[in-house]
Amino acid sequence: MEIANKISVVINTYNAEEHLAEALDAVKDFDEIVICDMESTDSTLSIAERYGCKIVTFPKQNHKSAEPARTFAIQSATSKWVLVVDSDEIITPELKEYLYSIISKKDCPAGLYIARRNKFIGEYSKDWSNDYQLRFFIKEGTVWPPYVHTFPTVQGRVEYAPSKYKMLHLADESIQRWVSKMNEYTDNESIKKANRNYGIFTLFWRPAWQFIRSYIIRGGFRSGKRGFMSAVLSANYQVIVILKMIEKRMRTKK
Repeated sequence: MEIANKISVVINTYNAEEHLAEALDAVKDFDEIVICDMESTDSTLSIAERYGCKIVTFPKQNHKSAEPARTFAIQSATSKWVLVVDSDEIITPELKEYLYSIISKKDCPAGLYIARRNKFIGEYSKDWSNDYQLRFFIKEGTVWPPYVHTFPTVQGRVEYAPSKYKMLHLADESIQRWVSKMNEYTDNESIKKANRNYGIFTLFWRPAWQFIRSYIIRGGFRSGKRGFMSAVLSANYQVIVILKMIEKRMRTKK
């Protein structure tokens, strides 16, 4: 039975000991914390137990990301409202207060995009994009696609929370870390966009547009060298996705 006007925090984990205690400390005053673990082998579960979390298990199998377990995790919550938090994200007291205030209103939306501040090479970004994530919503009817870099489908009106209420992303993205994740992420992206007929010409305009979007439109230039490097990586990501899609079509035609 769902509990109205209460919020369950849902965190998907797999070997998430690095930042989990800090993330849990920031959400300990919410009505419920659900840890959906994918068979961690480190101290993730002992940390979750120490904070009194509700723990459910989703088989790891060959899954490389949390997305296949998202819907299961959400449906394991008992509150009407769900806030999805990654194990390396911090919910500020101001954001918590805002979420509880908005669900008390009659015209409350069914879902909210929340701004996130990310770290890159040791510093939080200074761009204007705010990296909005759809992380707060009514549990009933919400489904999360099993692909990386996707947002859930929410039944009802979805709005953007004011950008002053942010999640803080603790993970310090480095070039090495980015490259190590790129192959997995681009595999998922190429599957997700398999029905799009990207060709060789797309290799020019799409990465160029992504660079302009990241560095100029979203204000990456405000972060100096870090902003430029991040924009280059974003453009390169698009190159790899498109090349994989073209390669797959070429192999299929044989």
